[in-house]
Amino acid sequence: MRTSVWSSRWARGRMAAGHECAGCLTSLRGRTRRVWSSFDSRMRMAVVEEGPRGVRRGGGARERILGASQQLFRDDQGINCTGLEQLCAVARVSNRTLYQHFTGKDELIAEHLRRFDPDILPEVFERTDLTPRERLLAVFDIHAPLCPFIAATVEIPDPGHPARVLARDYKKAFAGRLTEAAREAGADDPERLGEQLALLLDGASARSRVLNTDTFATAAAIAAALVDHAIPTAAAPAAASPRG
Repeated sequence: MRTSVWSSRWARGRMAAGHECAGCLTSLRGRTRRVWSSFDSRMRMAVVEEGPRGVRRGGGARERILGASQQLFRDDQGINCTGLEQLCAVARVSNRTLYQHFTGKDELIAEHLRRFDPDILPEVFERTDLTPRERLLAVFDIHAPLCPFIAATVEIPDPGHPARVLARDYKKAFAGRLTEAAREAGADDPERLGEQLALLLDGASARSRVLNTDTFATAAAIAAALVDHAIPTAAAPAAASPRG
């Protein structure tokens, strides 16, 4: 009799323990599912964002914002006429996403300019198939729209604005590139020639926009005269003589 009582208690204890373990396992499984669900949600949030109209987009928001800034700031309407609401709509991002990548419009303008020609016309100045003189004149073969650094400077009156600082640094560096090529070409005064050509190029860019016509051909002819005057004949590469 005593043995059966203890056996019964032992059996009930095992059953209770079994229920308790099963409950713990179920709870653990539930917590595990919640943890993975939370992790999965965070991962999805990291690669998928919601646009201004609730359209879910993939990654690359920063590049879309910069692409929209180029389209609106430089090509379509200018800096001052572009608001952040419109820019977000074109980039298909929310205002919150824009401010996650940029502190505001000023920083966005600066980054937009920073990405424009960071190596300063390498397609001309780094060509090894051209002589230094030819590189100086090849600059005028690139018929670009109004220089974005000039455009930004016209629209932003504050000389201490980050965009104005970038524009100033770029223009000085561009003149430096021209000066370096002028020195390689054997110019008597390479700094003067570099500054003259830089001024001529900026003038052609602005005048082309004002007149809505191409003035670079005229600028190229003036540049050739300046180069010929600044480089002594002895320093210029001799023309190949015909073979008899």
